[in-house]
Amino acid sequence: MSAAAPHDWRLDDREVAAIVAARHPDPFAVLGAHLVPQGLVIRAFVPHAETLQARTPDGTLLATLDRRHDAGFFEGLLKRKKHLADYRLHAANAGGAWELDDPYRFAPVLGAMDDHLLVEGAHRRLWERLGAHPMTHQGVQGVHFAVWAPHALRVSVVGDFNGWDGRQAQMRKRVDSGLWEIFVPAAHEGQRYKYEVIGPAGDLLPLRADPFGFAGELRPSTASVVASLGRLAWTDEAYLRERAGRAGRQAPISIYEVHLGSWRRRDDGGFLSYDELADTLVPYAAGMGFTHLEFLPVSEHPLDDSWGYQPIGLFAPTSRFGDPAGFARLVDRAHAAGLGVILDWPAAHFPTDAHGLYRFDGTALYEHADPRRGYHPDWNSAIYDFGRREVANVLLANALYWLEVFHIDGLRVDAVASMLYLDYSRAAGEWLPNIRGGRENLEAEAFLKSLNVLTHGTHPGVMMIAEESTTWPGVSRPVDQGGLGFGFKWNMGWMNDTLDYVSRDPVHRLHHHGELTFGLLYAFSENFVLPLSHDEVVHGKGSILSRMPGDDWQQFAGARAYYGFMWGYPGKKLLFMGQEFGQRAEWNFRQSLDWHLLQHAPHAGMSRAVADLNRLYRDLPALHRHDCEPHGFQWIVVDDAAQSVFAWLRRGEPHEPPVVVVCNFTPLPRAGYRIGLPHAGVWREVFNSDAEIYGGSGLGNCGQVVAEDRPSHGLPASAEIMVPPLSVIYLQPAPQG
Repeated sequence: MSAAAPHDWRLDDREVAAIVAARHPDPFAVLGAHLVPQGLVIRAFVPHAETLQARTPDGTLLATLDRRHDAGFFEGLLKRKKHLADYRLHAANAGGAWELDDPYRFAPVLGAMDDHLLVEGAHRRLWERLGAHPMTHQGVQGVHFAVWAPHALRVSVVGDFNGWDGRQAQMRKRVDSGLWEIFVPAAHEGQRYKYEVIGPAGDLLPLRADPFGFAGELRPSTASVVASLGRLAWTDEAYLRERAGRAGRQAPISIYEVHLGSWRRRDDGGFLSYDELADTLVPYAAGMGFTHLEFLPVSEHPLDDSWGYQPIGLFAPTSRFGDPAGFARLVDRAHAAGLGVILDWPAAHFPTDAHGLYRFDGTALYEHADPRRGYHPDWNSAIYDFGRREVANVLLANALYWLEVFHIDGLRVDAVASMLYLDYSRAAGEWLPNIRGGRENLEAEAFLKSLNVLTHGTHPGVMMIAEESTTWPGVSRPVDQGGLGFGFKWNMGWMNDTLDYVSRDPVHRLHHHGELTFGLLYAFSENFVLPLSHDEVVHGKGSILSRMPGDDWQQFAGARAYYGFMWGYPGKKLLFMGQEFGQRAEWNFRQSLDWHLLQHAPHAGMSRAVADLNRLYRDLPALHRHDCEPHGFQWIVVDDAAQSVFAWLRRGEPHEPPVVVVCNFTPLPRAGYRIGLPHAGVWREVFNSDAEIYGGSGLGNCGQVVAEDRPSHGLPASAEIMVPPLSVIYLQPAPQG
């Protein structure tokens, strides 16, 4: 671009044309008010205006601007030698007149520190600076927009406030960081917007949703929506103060995993709102005795079929159920009921939809440029470039955003194995080794360590949980001890082995006894969560109930026994919605759970059994205190494969009564079965999955057994007990005195 001659204050015609075509490299350098030797020149681009005046806020005429271009480019000279504090534009055409504030008269909102922190990857509260923020700036109400697109030649924000015209709000580029920003006085909360981007090759890209947008349109529409986070109301201060004690290795943690879109639907098939979920889901989960809700991802996502695992709006609670304030009320209500809230957090990959992050500024910005590292064949998605500091910064800020803005109590990081291994689901030649020649993704490893150090350091009471299916060492070991720093890890081996076992016909189980005993060889190598998650009830696998062999009675008995086994086994618990009452059908995300089943006794009985298991797990320290420590577990019967019987001892602190768990995975009752016990005396039967109240046959021990001083199974006392068919019983010493 050639500049105007020093004696001429008028803008060169080529620069005028560039502004009109939205191709000027620096519109803030020419639009707005600028001092020149002749005075103060005001330039503005106002499409559809035929005349344009600059006036003071009280309406005094400053100048009538000349129309330089029929598209609406105006400029005029004021004979003054200093800047105006403010001015307004008065436009008119044959259809009428209107007033507007010129977005190019406003100073930047971002500063040099924002540039520096982003480039260094250290801008921890990035959501407070990027995205769309309603504010008062220089005395004027509007919205400040900011987005990272370092390789773009031009970025404009377009939306309801400017007729989606990319010429009207061409943004200021901050060259030190690649951030673009503009304050738009005409914009306000509730309006839709996107970014119009010209890539480095000069091509106009598809409109982009805001990576930092706080709300989005309901799919299939894809625009971001201006939303304010400043008015979120909270009443959970006491819960947040106390939550650290609810989330540690020694705490009872029983998680109810929920897909908000299909837990329950309205009568017309529509989604429940966040507030309706607060009214129904929260009391239900609390009444069932769960300690935490875990939501499948709630970040805005374009496709229902992804269940939220392919997000576009990382900072936007999905509009399927309401606005961000509604989501905050749901979390607040959960806390009021004593429930923690965990979010599934998909940070491993993202979809390639045209309005999303993929090639956001015309280059591989968020994803690794080489598809051998930047493309995931399993999910047809892009993989974040964890080694790029700005990308890692965005993800770290996103994690803190959910914890801080929405008071989330934990993040379950999805698909960690795919992040850690460069050859994950790839054949030879389809992946690039790391700088050491190995298969480990060193950048992802460093990112995960930073994530856990940051989240635990800033929010000590939160849970960080890894869905990690390999033998990577120390996933739940602190970073300063050589681990990844997660608090917990899903025990995928336990899940696979035990589901394989209980799915077998009981006549064959004696040949697969090790599928239930093998897990104790590594049960304390990590801080484990035992997951019966959504992944186990989809894609033709059927429900937990339907996987049980035998007739209807045996299926229910088998499922209750499996849950009794699980709640007695060391490790925190996770159960996907519907399995607590025996959902028969495989999970269908397009419809509600089959709540009508609770009208039938077997389903109601199973629900009652799970609620009682949660109560016992919470109330009996021996069942949770040492979930993650070997001294809390001792085998009693480990080798009775012929009868498919297992028994073990759970211990808490020395002063806390132990619990004995006995399992019979055949449909034959085991009468007179002798087991060793820590001491003689009365032992109460505190749980029996075969009880009539649960839909069982009612066999058992009449509420108690009496142990005698007769050693057995390496313990000083023993008792003969009845172990009902396909059942689990818990025994606890009766109180003395």
